[in-house]
Amino acid sequence: FKISRGKFNDFLTCPRCFYLDRVKGLVSPDTPGWTLNETTDLLLKKEFDVCRKEQKPHRIFIKNNLDHLVPFKHEDFEQWTKSLQLGFRTEHPSTNLIIGGGLDDVWHDRTSDQLFIVDYKSTASRANEDKTALAEITLEGAYKKGYKRQMEIYQWIMRQNEFNVSDTAYFVYCNGIKNKTEFNNKLEFKVKLIPYIGNDQWVEPTLLDIKYCLLAEEPPEAASDCSHCKYVTKILTV
Repeated sequence: FKISRGKFNDFLTCPRCFYLDRVKGLVSPDTPGWTLNETTDLLLKKEFDVCRKEQKPHRIFIKNNLDHLVPFKHEDFEQWTKSLQLGFRTEHPSTNLIIGGGLDDVWHDRTSDQLFIVDYKSTASRANEDKTALAEITLEGAYKKGYKRQMEIYQWIMRQNEFNVSDTAYFVYCNGIKNKTEFNNKLEFKVKLIPYIGNDQWVEPTLLDIKYCLLAEEPPEAASDCSHCKYVTKILTV
C-alpha cells in the first residue's frame, strides 16, 4: 500500500482525516497549486543540473564555504525527482507499506562520500518592524515542522536504500524582494542556505501506527487543532 510523503504528514497532522482519505476515500479540500514556487524550483534544478553534469560546486556552495560539495550524480536521480510517481521510495516489509515522494536535490561530499538531502523553498517575507526590509528566514514556525519532517522522511528512505546519508540536510530558501520600485518583468530573490540536523528515529514507529490506523474498523479521534474536523463538527451543529 503506497503512502506518499504528503500523506505521511497528513497522518501526523490529523489521523482521522488521514483515515477518511485513505480508507473511506473522503479527500479533504485541496489548495491551489503553487505555480510560482514550482517555477523557482525548476529554475534552481536547471542551475544545479549544470553543476551535476560537470561535477563542480555551485556558487552557493562556494559562498557558504562548502566547495567540497557537488550535486550528486546518479543514474536514478531524475526518477527520484518525480513526486507524483513516488519516484524516490522504499518498501517497509513489516508493514507492507511503500513510502515515497520526490526529491528536490541531493548533494555529495567528495571528501567524506556522504550525501545531503536538499529542499528548495520560496517565499516573500518582510520584517514586521520594517515593512520594506526582508525578514530573516529561519526554520521556526508551526507549519515549518512539516518541512523538517519531510527532510527526515527522505533521510530515512535514503538510508533504507543503503546510501551513506548525513544527518545534516539543507534548505535552499529563496525570499522574494518586494521593495523594488518596479516589476520590469522580473522577480528578484535573496537566497539563503539553511542547514538542518535531522533525526529520523521516529519514522519507523510511525509507520506501525499508520498501519494500525489503516486496518482499524472505525476512524480515530480528530486532532485537537485540525481545521477540517472543526469545520465539519461546526456544520453538523448548525
